[in-house]
Amino acid sequence: MKVIVFGASGMVGQGVLRECLVASDVESVLVVGRRPLGRSHEKLTELVHGDFADFSSVREQLTGYDACFFCLGVSSVGMKEPEYTRITYDYTLAAARTLAEVNPGSTFVYVSGAGTDSTEKGKQMWARVKGKTENDVIALPLHGYAFRPGYIQPLHGVTSPHRWMRITYGVFGKAYPLLNKVMPKATTTTEKLGLAMLHVARTQPEQKVFYSTDFNAL
Repeated sequence: MKVIVFGASGMVGQGVLRECLVASDVESVLVVGRRPLGRSHEKLTELVHGDFADFSSVREQLTGYDACFFCLGVSSVGMKEPEYTRITYDYTLAAARTLAEVNPGSTFVYVSGAGTDSTEKGKQMWARVKGKTENDVIALPLHGYAFRPGYIQPLHGVTSPHRWMRITYGVFGKAYPLLNKVMPKATTTTEKLGLAMLHVARTQPEQKVFYSTDFNAL
């Protein structure tokens, strides 16, 4: 299996990339980003691309892959809806539409979030935008899926690129066993999330939206 990973510099992307690299049935991994990732592995290839709203110039480099794990995302805090939509919706659909054309029948997993609004009509801006993103990805002529994790515990040296998030995860990480016991439906790990993505890519199930309980059960 050949896999593409977007957002590999983020915490979720790091975890997903790690699971792809250690999976015996993953032949190669292409990381797409705006800047070099700064790591090497025999399975790993990088594609540096500056315009995430348009992938027409790199279509050939994206051809021949079986799955794409789209882990790119930003917090909506302090952002206006047009800017948040550009990053969350426009970038995701630009990649998904291109991959639907060059790799028909492939798998595309979009990392969304718990609380996403599939109706696209709720009061929370971020939830509406993510809901529309999920809906439009799933409607494309490929095997599209939405992953809605809640709290994600980083494992295996995975860290957030943001200092305040590292501090937060450092605090909650010590309490993770208790959190997982008290809120098992709302917690997962970067390892389980990555393994769940690989499982979905291998099996292409009919279920389209997955939650932490699903990741933990796979």
